[in-house]
Amino acid sequence: MLNRKTIPGINTEPQTRFAVLKPFNATAAGEPEDLLFSRWLASTPLWVWAILIGFAIVWPSLSFAASTYSTADAFQALLRWIPFIVTGGFFFNVIISFFAMFIGTVLGVVLGLMQISPAFYIRWPAQIITQVFRNSPWLVLLFIVLLALPYEIEFGDTVIRIPDWVKAVFGLCLPIMANIAEVVRGAINSVPSGQWEAAESLAYTRHQTLWQIILPQCFKRMSPPWMNWYAILTMATPLCSLLGVEELITLSRQAIEAENNRPELLVPFYGFALLIFFAYCYPIARATIALERRFAVKL
Repeated sequence: MLNRKTIPGINTEPQTRFAVLKPFNATAAGEPEDLLFSRWLASTPLWVWAILIGFAIVWPSLSFAASTYSTADAFQALLRWIPFIVTGGFFFNVIISFFAMFIGTVLGVVLGLMQISPAFYIRWPAQIITQVFRNSPWLVLLFIVLLALPYEIEFGDTVIRIPDWVKAVFGLCLPIMANIAEVVRGAINSVPSGQWEAAESLAYTRHQTLWQIILPQCFKRMSPPWMNWYAILTMATPLCSLLGVEELITLSRQAIEAENNRPELLVPFYGFALLIFFAYCYPIARATIALERRFAVKL
């Protein structure tokens, strides 16, 4: 067997004049566009982020040099409010993203399996639902959920109030559901048809083929895009501030108002919000790319 590192015509000089067909570079991470966000985030050099952070620190001192409220005062105010906006704000961003991803994944797997059903009355409604929620603006879905869901539910004398963050979870899980459904459908369709034919020749039922042969091969293919969508979802949670949810951006705005709405506070507070989201999502992006390389199909 030839060594993979010294294949003539591919990575060394050819020993024949005949054309050599190079191997197909396939990836097992689902559709190519599924990882664009993680690839962009993970491929951005760290020095670019260092320059942006340095500019965010220097810019207030240059822009508000004539003000009696210095940059040092602005960062001291930020340090006072950090425990409040992190524990009471960013914590809710993580909670919302976790529950929205969990519910969206469960519903997305069901919807993705429905899309490959042989029965058209199951397949077509699933495809319509997927395309509707996949191509709808997330903010519009959040507003629809806010207006459609009641603020409280009454069971006799018992009144159950629905918090705003629960509505945000439901609103964000809808587009996640549709995109995860496409990840599931794409992963199943990427399995070679020979797997289905071999299972059929062994008298496997469609249910046995799907759960014992096809889906176990899809887990590795679905993991990188699933992590990528979780990072995207986490970055989208600040949209919940428009619904009145007390997350990071909402509490940052309240802290600025408590400090008399000084303009010098805008860059430190919102720059800190950018930094904490980056610190949370960047490792996810790096892990996504690492899993993509590890699980890539090597021919």
